[in-house]
This record gives sequence, C-alpha cells and structure tokens, in this order.
Amino acid sequence: MLNKRDFIIPDWLAPANVKALQTTRRGGISLVPYDSLNLGGHVKDNAMHVAHNRQLLSQFLPSEPVWLNQVHGIGMVDAANTNCVPDADASFTSRKNVVCVTMTADCLPVLLCDQAGTVVAAVHAGWRGLCDGVIEATFFQLQTNLSNIQASGFMAWLGPAIGPQAFEVGAEVRNEFIAKDAQAEHAFVHHGDKWLGNLYQIAKQRLNNLGITQIYGGQINNEVFCTYTDKERFFSFRRDGDTGRMGTFIWLA
Repeated sequence: MLNKRDFIIPDWLAPANVKALQTTRRGGISLVPYDSLNLGGHVKDNAMHVAHNRQLLSQFLPSEPVWLNQVHGIGMVDAANTNCVPDADASFTSRKNVVCVTMTADCLPVLLCDQAGTVVAAVHAGWRGLCDGVIEATFFQLQTNLSNIQASGFMAWLGPAIGPQAFEVGAEVRNEFIAKDAQAEHAFVHHGDKWLGNLYQIAKQRLNNLGITQIYGGQINNEVFCTYTDKERFFSFRRDGDTGRMGTFIWLA
C-alpha cells in the first residue's frame, strides 16, 4: 500500500550517507479524520491502525525511529541513548542507522546535518519552540558533541508547515517573536486585526543568526508547502482539529 511516491524526499546537498524522508498523509490504513498514514499515537486514532502504519513505514527505515513525546519546548535527546519515549522536541545522533524523527501537523519540521555526514538532527519547531529557540538549542548541542564543527559546516532542510498565507496569530505572538529577535518583524504582515506569520522566514532568520546559510526546503517545484491549504497531501491541526501526524525522518547510513 505504502510506496515511495507517497513520500517527499528532501532535495538538499546533504552527504550521500545522510538519508531523510518526509511522509504525507497518503499510504496508510487509518480512517477519517486520520486518513490515512497517521503516525501519531496520541491523537485518538485506533492504536492498531497507528501500529500498522508504522509497520508499513518500517520497510523504508533501517531501524525503529526514536519517537518523542513532543511538548513544544526546546529539550532534546541523543537518539542513540534513549530507551523510552522522552519529553523532547528534538533528537540528534552521530551513530549509523539510528533514526531521528519529528511529527507535525502544521508545526515546522527542521532537519540538520553537517557537510561531513557525521551528525544529524530532527527538530520539531512549533511556533512556541521556534520562538523560544529550539533550533538554536539543538545546534549548540551538536556543537558540544562535535567541538571542531563550525556553523558554516551545517545545512538545514525545512519540511511542510502551515504557510505564510494561513498562519494567523494575534499581536501577542508577533510581539514574542520580535522580543527574541527584532528581525522577526519582517516575517509578519497585517491581516485585519490579526497578523500572518511566516514560519519558514523566521526559521531561516534563526539559522542565519547561527551562521547556517545552506538552507533548503520549504517548498517543492517552486510551490511553498502549506499544510493548512493542501488537504490532499497534509494533515493540519489548525484546519481540522482531530487529525493525524506526519513524520520527518533522518539518519546516517
């Protein structure tokens, strides 16, 4: 049932031993409103359907992914040294065949790797985590583990998230981002008495601040990803409420 045509394969200049894939909502067995490749076990879907969906996915991965209990924070774990389902919003590894994953349904998935192909990370950047610095915290942890790595040696891929024409927020959210980084002002535009925010632009700003300039993704075939408007391909919590979760995976071969 599930095949490679159901995935998005990141188009970036990562080393050959860095492998990654992005699922869509297609190719699984879950029923409405989780149809069909729901990978989230916390969204009231039938547990057997979720387990079957994960089993379908396993043929494309070298090992069971290190699933996280995502809490919209900035915590992270070393995926190779995790034996449970930790509360965290990012994972990293420098060990082969250990699969890092983040699950999303509007939040921004961010993949990181170094040019030498020695470390990878998957980051769940919901607006709260993005604002509070989950990308920065993950990168600093990678630097801690690889003391000789410079920011210019890293690259990032941005997966599907709610797009800049759909991410409507109040002034308080905009103000929180600007308080953390003044350039975030340029990522918001007026929309009635609300604001439309561009998560992709904010993520690029944060990555650039770190010195990471090799940034890919955020679109495919010149079309900006938007989980909210593209109901055929993507789950969206803001659009549907009860819905499934997609997975963004990365590992070292």
